[in-house]
Amino acid sequence: MEKKSHNLPMPDVHSWQDVKDVYFLYIKNADDRAKIEEAYAFALKKHEGQSRKSGQPYITHLIEVAFILAELNAGPSTIIAGLLHDVVEDTDVKVSDIEKMFGKDVAMIVDSVTKIQRLKLSKKGDDSDFVYEDHRKIFLGMAKDIRVIIIKLADRLHNLRTLYFLSPERQLRIAKETMAVYAPIAGRLGMGKLKAEMEDLSLKYIEPEAFVHVSELVEQRSPNLQKSLAEVSKRIADILFKNDIKFEMKFRVKSIYSIYKKLKEKDNDFDRIYDLLALRIITPTELNCYEILGLIHATYRPVTGRFKDYIAMPKSNMYQSLHTTIFTGDGNALEVQIRTPEMDRIADSGVAAHWAYKEGTNYNPEREQREIEDKLHWLRDFVATGYETGNTAKEYMDTITKEIFETSVYVFTPKGNVIELPAGATPLDFAYKIHTKVGDTAVGALVNDKLVAMNTPLKTGDICEIRTSKSATGPTESWLNIVTTNSARSHIRKVLAKKNQLLTRDENIEKGRGSLIDAFRERGFGEHEVEPNVNKPEVLKHYDVNDYEELLLLVYSRNITAGSILDYLKLDRRDHVGKMLSKGRKVEDAKNPVIVPGAGTVAVTLGNCCTPVPGDDIVGYITKGKGITVHRLSCPNIARNLDRTVEVKWNPNSETKLYPLDLSVKCIDRDNLLVDIMNALSQAKVSLSKIKATYHPSTQTTVIDCTILIPDLNKLNSVQNIIGQVESVYRIERVFH
Repeated sequence: MEKKSHNLPMPDVHSWQDVKDVYFLYIKNADDRAKIEEAYAFALKKHEGQSRKSGQPYITHLIEVAFILAELNAGPSTIIAGLLHDVVEDTDVKVSDIEKMFGKDVAMIVDSVTKIQRLKLSKKGDDSDFVYEDHRKIFLGMAKDIRVIIIKLADRLHNLRTLYFLSPERQLRIAKETMAVYAPIAGRLGMGKLKAEMEDLSLKYIEPEAFVHVSELVEQRSPNLQKSLAEVSKRIADILFKNDIKFEMKFRVKSIYSIYKKLKEKDNDFDRIYDLLALRIITPTELNCYEILGLIHATYRPVTGRFKDYIAMPKSNMYQSLHTTIFTGDGNALEVQIRTPEMDRIADSGVAAHWAYKEGTNYNPEREQREIEDKLHWLRDFVATGYETGNTAKEYMDTITKEIFETSVYVFTPKGNVIELPAGATPLDFAYKIHTKVGDTAVGALVNDKLVAMNTPLKTGDICEIRTSKSATGPTESWLNIVTTNSARSHIRKVLAKKNQLLTRDENIEKGRGSLIDAFRERGFGEHEVEPNVNKPEVLKHYDVNDYEELLLLVYSRNITAGSILDYLKLDRRDHVGKMLSKGRKVEDAKNPVIVPGAGTVAVTLGNCCTPVPGDDIVGYITKGKGITVHRLSCPNIARNLDRTVEVKWNPNSETKLYPLDLSVKCIDRDNLLVDIMNALSQAKVSLSKIKATYHPSTQTTVIDCTILIPDLNKLNSVQNIIGQVESVYRIERVFH
């Protein structure tokens, strides 16, 4: 049975006067004070007769929430919304009523909190999709406005303090939800004091035996540590007095949950936890912080690897402090934290301290939210990730956990900004973390002034510079093998899907255009005569389409036949094409890679300028007395002579098995690049007839031009996929000469 001495203390019960005493210290405006008082009276009236599970009047919960908010120096609208956050859910009050009485700003906050509270946790297992979806909605609801988050944290903290009045099942469910949702958010907002209390309260219900065990270990060790702490603090105080440095000392006991986590990391070796107790020294300036650090290190031997300078490199939640662990000389080790008063406020209250309400500063909630998102860039990711199309709730929660709550690598931009990433992240992840446009246009990366491959794992302290290009074609399938973050992978997939949609549309338009060209050629008209005849207002109106491309799509889908368009245009057959072809030299059908419908067997050659292969859309160019040269339909070399083109088709009975195709592979230059490309071609099982590498020193890129022999277009796709996985390759193109 759990020992009474290890229960967390009963929470203080505050009066409404206690709340007023706190917010009167920083809210001086009489109208604001009157509005808060009006909100309290309104909540008291609307919740009259309602009780909590503890038997206390419901208003006591609202007073406690308001007290927590006031201690955080929350603004009038936030305190009012905190008092009213349950009236829509539990009484006959509507959001519109709140807007009439207290304004649009308060109504918006209350509405957001109400919507979150209407999410009932699924009673299914913790791994169910229902729970993941609930958590995603809670995250997104809170992330819209920082004040919604702070009210929900205050609400949850007081509910945890009185959790013992609920059934064991609800205790466990709420404690687990707190660990999964609320405590991580508090941590990322830098609200360390609130986070620690939430985690301790939750652990007490999730693993009560572990809670008791850790509490007993702390009790056993505390007397010895406190004695050591008293001796060290007295000696340090004497040194600081002697050097005329102003200071204040505080003592921090590590939270039960933090110790529990450390024990799991250190194989339950309690002696390896050095920061069980910490001496906190508060001093006026940053310079004082470093002076004190020097004096302490001159007096006590520091523990190797335990010094951290969070002043020079703040944590992502704005936490700043100097941390060092010293040997006290009596067999103990002690952590010392050195910071300014402002740093200390932020260490406890985080974002709430940094943006605490200050009268006379033209407070603007929208501007504050933008400033917070600029300062805490992860908050923007927090929302954006939730709205990514195709993301399941579980994928969203995995992304939030790994990329926002468990970041462990801190990489610098060239300007000194810190970008947080999970372990194993690459320069391409870094690029997408800066901005999706940076990721989409990335063509290379410098890490610590050295050119590296885009799949190089980054380390804390690296300085990463992303090279971009306006002509970059954007993500390819191979990029999915380079990135490690879910957010980057999700964006790349979305871009690829959009590209495929556009590509499919473009392909379908071209196929519709091809059908029209074929129909025109059958009647003896050239390709250049198609659009002038068809793309006319009267034709588009007749077929009830908005533009020419829409008409081509209808031709492709066979909703309109190409022949019917010619009939509508009343274009009769011409007979000059057959005569021109008849002059060509006859050859055996099987030797021709391409055949010309309705023209018998004619001499056919494949154009060297565009190297068509089976599967390409093709067109023939008529040369009098010399047969036909076959080009890809997109080849620019036939655009000037459209009247000499003719329909051609790939010959399924051709004896030709391999066709030459020219490729251009663009890469960030590096050692062994050409060898790796040739190995990739070997892996793809294609013959190579020519290869040439050209280095461009101004961009530090290399272009590798090669001619490969392949049977058809399907083979080209597999070749491109294999080459695309070669390190530093960023674009692969077919060539027009």
